[in-house]
Amino acid sequence: MENKKSLQETYDQYLAEYNQVKSQNFSLDMSRGKPSAEQLDLSAGLLNILKNDDCLIGDTEDTENSKNLIDCRNYGGIDGIPQMKTLFADLMQVSPQEVLVGGNSSLTLMYDSLVLFALSSAANGKPKILCPAPGYDRHFFMTAALGFDMITIPMTAAGPDITAIRQHITDADVVGIWCVPVYSNPQGLVYSDETIEQLAALKPAAPNFKIFWDNAYITHSFDGTPPKTLNLLRTAQKYDNYDMPLMFTSFSKITFPGAGVAAMAASPNNLAKMRNNISLKTVGPDKINQLRHTKFFPTVADIYLHMKKHGEILSPKFDVVINALTENFGKPDNLTKAQKVRWLKPNGGYFVSVDVLSGCAKRTVELCSAAGLIITPAGATFPHGKDPHDENIRIAPTFPTIPELQKAMSLFCLAVNIATLEKIMNDG
Repeated sequence: MENKKSLQETYDQYLAEYNQVKSQNFSLDMSRGKPSAEQLDLSAGLLNILKNDDCLIGDTEDTENSKNLIDCRNYGGIDGIPQMKTLFADLMQVSPQEVLVGGNSSLTLMYDSLVLFALSSAANGKPKILCPAPGYDRHFFMTAALGFDMITIPMTAAGPDITAIRQHITDADVVGIWCVPVYSNPQGLVYSDETIEQLAALKPAAPNFKIFWDNAYITHSFDGTPPKTLNLLRTAQKYDNYDMPLMFTSFSKITFPGAGVAAMAASPNNLAKMRNNISLKTVGPDKINQLRHTKFFPTVADIYLHMKKHGEILSPKFDVVINALTENFGKPDNLTKAQKVRWLKPNGGYFVSVDVLSGCAKRTVELCSAAGLIITPAGATFPHGKDPHDENIRIAPTFPTIPELQKAMSLFCLAVNIATLEKIMNDG
């Protein structure tokens, strides 16, 4: 009885603090991982880096000995200019012949790849795709929209659960798997070399099984030093699975999200099919933007120097999140043990993944929203938006200023405490 009274007193205290915050008309949208204005300013030089005569380039990587010139202002170049292909090849540690450069969005390339390589690949019926979760909501949105059955695969500290994957790929209708191997969304995990090797060596029943390898955060280390991991394409080639991986990345959060450059790396066989598919929809990508990026980043080393500046902006923001969580939930008292709030401290990427007490995520997000803080909907990190335990919440700290983020995290922690105590008291 005494414990119940103590819980009610604590709850009333939190609720009073929450109502005080709510009365301040706080308003902040942290639902997406968007770069801040300060980050976007780092790429301002990209806007005026070209002169008119820069748009005439060689038709091979060896521009000095090139026999013909490409005018980047005109049609053509369906899979990218040579300089851009070389830059992406160096970034993804493949050859230029294994690279196709697209428009500004890697999601567009992924969507097209799903339709081209996976949608009609099921052996007996409806195509199925493996979805490591917590995962990237937009992967799940597009596969759901295309009619795939989605199978949740648990995540481990080393990447997706390989045992679960092997169990499911005996089904010939399972035609692919989503992967975010470096600073996974939302947990910020980096796949281990052992996991990458095991993925590369898979022998699925579906003959055209694809690994959709979304390397969106390959350059997004806070200290500017990329994690060293096995190259999936080279490793798969070793296991006679050269056509299995489809690797994607982009400059969306390196320069401008709406005006970056995206690319995919794959076997020449896969790229030939992709090239033909793209040629049905366009007579060429934005080659001027590609050239602009190669002028701004002559080498991969220049990209990482640039990303170190991003890290200097982002690292203090992630510290605000981690410090708030630690201060509120890291103390060894009985209430904290009951709450079971867990989180991961990433070394890069765009998100912090927080697990609250089972059954409390939706209520936490609801409380935040009512007080003016919009965060990613609870459940969004799982297929069909259904977190089986209602516990995972994705925090996107990149866009707000530090003072805004401090207020947001104070409100978030209050909401977690209120939702948790409500659950504990209701469960009795």
